[in-house]
Amino acid sequence: MTELVTIDIGGTHARFALAAAEPGGAVALGDAVTFRIAEHASFESAWTAFAARSGGVLPRACALAVAGLVGGEAIRLTNSPWTIRPALLSGALGLERLTVVNDSAAVGHAAATAGADQFIRLCGPDRALPSAGTLSIVGPGTGLGVCHVWRDGAGGYRVQPTEGGHVAFAPLDPVEQAILARLSLRHGRVSVERVASGPAIVDIHGALAGLEGRDVAALDDRTIWQRGLSGEDRLAAAAVERFCLALGSVAGDLALAQGASGVVIAGGLGLRVKDRLLASGFAERFQAKGRFRGLMAEIPVRIITHPQPGLLGAAAAFAQEHLA
Repeated sequence: MTELVTIDIGGTHARFALAAAEPGGAVALGDAVTFRIAEHASFESAWTAFAARSGGVLPRACALAVAGLVGGEAIRLTNSPWTIRPALLSGALGLERLTVVNDSAAVGHAAATAGADQFIRLCGPDRALPSAGTLSIVGPGTGLGVCHVWRDGAGGYRVQPTEGGHVAFAPLDPVEQAILARLSLRHGRVSVERVASGPAIVDIHGALAGLEGRDVAALDDRTIWQRGLSGEDRLAAAAVERFCLALGSVAGDLALAQGASGVVIAGGLGLRVKDRLLASGFAERFQAKGRFRGLMAEIPVRIITHPQPGLLGAAAAFAQEHLA
């Protein structure tokens, strides 16, 4: 077993945990510690805080999943003010081995290695995700993470990170045309992340209010999600349903584009709204691809239920890179 620190940095939170990884890819994950990014000036500051909570001495190996493009000298997180320079981390933190992956790729590693008991059925055939072929991973959160995983049928796999959350949004009805018009005024080009991520609920809610001729008080995304999921506010509940429809359309488009034989919905938001997704029009929108409806109906779509897929996947990526 190799001990390491595994970290998942999103747009709002940074999650740390101690882990132990085996050459075969099995990971034992310790308790997660979560820091709000806004409360720390840098990644190094959060690392120091985690070290203090863990007794002061951390393993000299690290797996890092980040919400941003990986590969350059500097990683500027898409929805966070932190900048991370991987070449400097080993010296600054005393590391001997380091793996850095995109956060959606980390979830891909988690989806590839998690047991069948870590998934629940959202739609499609009631069978396990295929052991061979492509899995499309769609992770709504502060942004919309997208990757795909190719599995060889014998336990091997490869993860391909993408920026699929930034493909253009295609409205399918007058309501979505109104949402697009609202967003276009602010952003010009509108990506699917603008309608299928946590913060998107604010503009969905505002567009629905406008269609009803209502002048509603400005609410933040947390409030709208809370009121919508509880059902206490009709307009907020309608916004949540519209989010589920949009996510179904996007997930189906990505599955078509990637030739998927299975789809995994991931991310903290996906797990949080799973009950609403199951009761919503997600499945109908996922399958509504014209001549390919029959094909889409045969694709199993699952929600990963592991509480920390980013941490698990980052550690699995470390094992694949350093321990294979």
